[in-house]
Amino acid sequence: MSEKKFKRIVVLVADGFGVGAAPDANLYGDEGSNTLAHVAKNVGGIRLPNLQKMGLGNLGTIEGLPSTINPKAIVARLAEKSKGKDTTTGHWELAGLVTETPFQLFPNGFSQDLLNDFITEAKITGVLGNKAASGTEIIKELGEEHLSTGKVIVYTSGDSVFQIAAHEKVFGLERLYQICEVARRLTIPYQIGRVIARPFVGENSQNFKRTEHRKDFSISPPPNCLDVLQEHDVKVLSVGKIDDIFAHRGISAGNHTGNNRDSLEATLDFMKKYRNEQAFIFTNLVDFDQLYGHRRDPKGYAGSLVELDLFLPKLLTELTEDDCLILTSDHGCDPTFRGSDHTREFVPLVAYSPRFEGQTLGDRNSFSDVAASVLEAYQIKNHSMVLQGQSFLCKPKRS
Repeated sequence: MSEKKFKRIVVLVADGFGVGAAPDANLYGDEGSNTLAHVAKNVGGIRLPNLQKMGLGNLGTIEGLPSTINPKAIVARLAEKSKGKDTTTGHWELAGLVTETPFQLFPNGFSQDLLNDFITEAKITGVLGNKAASGTEIIKELGEEHLSTGKVIVYTSGDSVFQIAAHEKVFGLERLYQICEVARRLTIPYQIGRVIARPFVGENSQNFKRTEHRKDFSISPPPNCLDVLQEHDVKVLSVGKIDDIFAHRGISAGNHTGNNRDSLEATLDFMKKYRNEQAFIFTNLVDFDQLYGHRRDPKGYAGSLVELDLFLPKLLTELTEDDCLILTSDHGCDPTFRGSDHTREFVPLVAYSPRFEGQTLGDRNSFSDVAASVLEAYQIKNHSMVLQGQSFLCKPKRS
């Protein structure tokens, strides 16, 4: 790699974008999962010409997405070291943190003691649900009872999450956020990764619809790559739910967007605003996971990938030799697989800069390779983090 520092690095996290079952997928019941390959097969082949040139097709046999001998980007598959397959552990590992003790899961619902404390301290009339469920289905099932009783809907999933659904207008959005803050404090001893506010609107079960005002209340992470970047005068800019995932720490500014299109536009806006400045842009693209993976919608998932591919040239055009763009993910979410939970998969690494030559690397052992590469690109060596990842940055282009 050139001795010259990078100025802008953009990391796009396509939430729930797996590229094949991880080596330990059997421990999670996910043998045979492959989000990208199965989505492509389901739609009769997927056309992603820009990502194909980058080398995404080199990461497996993917219908409609051929491999290329001379990829424009560095491409590889990253395996997760952390215990778990959720949003928090995945993003934290991208930032250099390997979670050795998994967050707790509650497939049979939460304890009555926890719920009683929540009801008392949040000053609510009660809770409904208290089970593992699909967010859209439980709102359809219990939304009308919520409206008639004022009780909030509490549920969980295959993630370590305490989710609270309430009507955005009748119950009130700010009130929902307030009781989520209470739940966040109460759930810390239970090692629950996130409390999530799930507001919805509508008059009855036929037209209830979740809104984009979801908010995640994450457990605070240990010191990580974002903190180190800030300490070395690199602006850390978050897009989407990144700010929530890192408990709003280590972030200089952000745009809490709620869908892929707005998040891509916000990323481009940040790139333009911080031209010629040292900036790290960290973006979560939530639609793959939230709208299509969990809802078992491979056609919608494929359409969202096409949308990303079409937008990609706008981001690449903005890059100079001082910049790098990385596309990766936090876990899989195969919409064709059994159940509707995340899947333990490799995630893609697609790293492009006009500065270096593309190449296909072998499978790598940790998402934290991203953090190691980012710190190397900014030439930050004096930090206290113990990184388990290795930089993937290659030699610069030959002149």
